[in-house]
Amino acid sequence: MTTLSAARVSRAAAKDLLYEKPADPRADLEARIQRHIGAVRLRVSITDNQSTMISVKTENGGFTLRLHHMFLQAGPEIVIALARYVARDDAAASRVLNRYIDKHSQEIQIQRRRAPQRALEPKGDVHDLRSIYDELNQSYFAGTIEAAITWGPRLSPRLRGRERRSMKMGSYCVEDRLIRIHPSLDRVEVPRDFLAWIVYHEMLHEKHDMPFVGGRRQFHTPAFLADEACYEHYEVARRWEREHLDLLLSY
Repeated sequence: MTTLSAARVSRAAAKDLLYEKPADPRADLEARIQRHIGAVRLRVSITDNQSTMISVKTENGGFTLRLHHMFLQAGPEIVIALARYVARDDAAASRVLNRYIDKHSQEIQIQRRRAPQRALEPKGDVHDLRSIYDELNQSYFAGTIEAAITWGPRLSPRLRGRERRSMKMGSYCVEDRLIRIHPSLDRVEVPRDFLAWIVYHEMLHEKHDMPFVGGRRQFHTPAFLADEACYEHYEVARRWEREHLDLLLSY
């Protein structure tokens, strides 16, 4: 693994302080990090992934670094931390980056809340998500959960009926505080208690922190999993899922 001398970091940091707004922000960020790494090849790609803000792969003797777009505005300290994290998996650099991610995630959350939102559709053809949500909120959370809830986008009829290998039955968007439930669950064949378990799981994401560990969110902490097991129909719901997975994937 490549190491960085203090002199090299000092010279590179001095160049970084002369930073001006570039024509190609991605290429510029790549070059700025590359100066701190040295001769080892670096490739940077920018994503809008909300769960993995940083990921590093070693490929063909070089590094491929995927970064959330928040890093396009990174100053010298963060650029140096990125270089040290990539080259040495430096623990101190990781802490610096996690603080940067926490700060900018909050700013992104504010921006997203100000943006126009798609209309919520909690009432389905069979199940009413709002009714389930309200019951769970009172029974398990003392009414403290404030996230919105809606069915996810429904497929056009011509795309339905296709078999899938996997499906995300629910999601919680931290930035929007919004729970989305897959429309495959809005069927008479899906028991209400099973659907309630999926909703309950997503509501827990508002209750529990999702810390960044090495640039990735840890969604299911031990405390989260312990709370999930407190759902009254937890074992029944898990068994129903195992026994009816083909049904769920056939939407």
